[in-house]
Amino acid sequence: MISALLYLQYHSTINRIVARVKRLKQPKYLVGAIVGGIYFYWYFFRVLFVSRIRPDVRAVTAGAAALPTDPLLYQSLGALILFVFVFFAWIIPRKRAALAFTEAEVAFLFPAPVTRRGLMHFKLLRSQIAILFSALIFTFISRRLGGGGRTLIHLAGWWVILSTLNLHSLGSSFALTMLMDRGIANWQRRLGVLAVALAALGVVAVWAVQAIPPLTSADLSSVKAITDYARQFLLSGPLPYLLYPFRLVVRPYLAAGALEFLSALWPALLLMAAHYWWVINSDVAFEEASVEASKKMAETIAARRAGNWRTTGKQIKSKRAPFKLAPTGPAPVALLWKNLISAGQMFTLRIWIVLAAVVVSTCLGFQGTGTRSNWLPVVGMMAAMFGAWAVLLGPQIVRQDLRQDLPLADVLKMYPLRGWQVALGEILAPAVILTGVQWLLLVITVGFFSQVGNRHVSGPLVVVIGLGAALVLPMLNLISLQIPNAAVLLFPAWFQAGPEGPRGIEATGQRLIFALGQFLAFVLALIPAAIVSTVSFLITNIVAGLFPAVLAAALAAAVVLAVEAGLGVMLLGRLFERFDVSSEPAA
Repeated sequence: MISALLYLQYHSTINRIVARVKRLKQPKYLVGAIVGGIYFYWYFFRVLFVSRIRPDVRAVTAGAAALPTDPLLYQSLGALILFVFVFFAWIIPRKRAALAFTEAEVAFLFPAPVTRRGLMHFKLLRSQIAILFSALIFTFISRRLGGGGRTLIHLAGWWVILSTLNLHSLGSSFALTMLMDRGIANWQRRLGVLAVALAALGVVAVWAVQAIPPLTSADLSSVKAITDYARQFLLSGPLPYLLYPFRLVVRPYLAAGALEFLSALWPALLLMAAHYWWVINSDVAFEEASVEASKKMAETIAARRAGNWRTTGKQIKSKRAPFKLAPTGPAPVALLWKNLISAGQMFTLRIWIVLAAVVVSTCLGFQGTGTRSNWLPVVGMMAAMFGAWAVLLGPQIVRQDLRQDLPLADVLKMYPLRGWQVALGEILAPAVILTGVQWLLLVITVGFFSQVGNRHVSGPLVVVIGLGAALVLPMLNLISLQIPNAAVLLFPAWFQAGPEGPRGIEATGQRLIFALGQFLAFVLALIPAAIVSTVSFLITNIVAGLFPAVLAAALAAAVVLAVEAGLGVMLLGRLFERFDVSSEPAA
């Protein structure tokens, strides 16, 4: 039986590789594969090959510096991260265990004389391909960051970590299914897991209050000070004992040599074997749930290929509208209303009002407290960092626009709307969502930094800068969202849509091309706004002072960006009017 499963897996892999090689005949895949290949070589493989051919002093020095100077601290940090993954594996799932099978596998393997244990072995064997590939990529990344000459140790260490996590995720899903079969509801199970986790954290918190000195600004003054404080917290008291199983999994990766690796490997393999025994001996019926999951996935893929982008194969729950849509009014507002509904309940006006109230009250509550000088700069800096990420990466994450509705372009063209109205309505929803997130982070940044003013930047100046940023952010979002939407209309054959979309090195190359194009276009759009803003700041600063100059510069930049956004919407509308779905080749 095992030999038959190995034969099936081997030929499935070969056929998948051959299919990907054949589709390189199409230019859209060939160009992406070339760019993706250059990226992977330059970022990953070049480090491996160059270090073997020309081991210079800098590489040796970087490798020596990368060796963990405090392996116990690194073990505890890695164990803590693994604990978070395991914790969510017991909290998040709400459905019965279902192994991922394709329709062909369901049709041929389930009626075949293959035992339940044989099906498990088939899925575990198949998962090893993805695990080995992921371990290889992570090894190249760690070597790129300075992994020294421990490539094989890192590769084996990543394999141990990923395989153990995979087995635990599968075993926990089986255990949760058994709890459901015994009548234990999801909320009861989650309450029990949270109670156990909170009890463990309570023990650690009580010990930390009694044994660890309070955090001060001196503990955050340098990397060494932060490391020393973290070491004090992670390597003493009850926490090392609570994280001991997770530390066993991390130890092989952090081994400094072959002998240390072998001594750390056998406990990790024993723990992995225990997980394997747990999974294989779990008497859980997963076939029906797997068939249902396979059917839903096949229906979703078929519907999306037919142009129906909405989720199929499952019961669609009604969603609350973000606001009441009037029977008359601007046409783009209707598309905004539709896309906000598809974004989910987290983007309703009531939720954002509640979040804003909580954030403002928290910032006000820190005023006058004795701990504000220690924590407020850290929290403010983190909020500013997340806000910058939301500006740069948000348009790639929030996709309730033409990237979602492109398969329904023929329906959108039937509406009595002009192209610019469709374009504006499509990008309004992600712009509103991103602006809400950024404003919320901006309130946190301004609220915390304004309370820690110094002789260089006073509290009122921080507030003025925050008001200026609030004026500019919506215009930035409108411009940054036009770029990927225009790319979708110009190169629809490269648009990766749904789980059936192509993957692999060519898809990576296509995303890199889009990312580079978006960055260049975004920089070009900022140049006129930066020039006008600088001139406005200099003139107003001479005439009226610093505070009015900051607001005048922000207002000038917002006006220029608004004009650019308007011109971009008109161009995007023309692209949409010229777009013909029937003339585009299939992906």
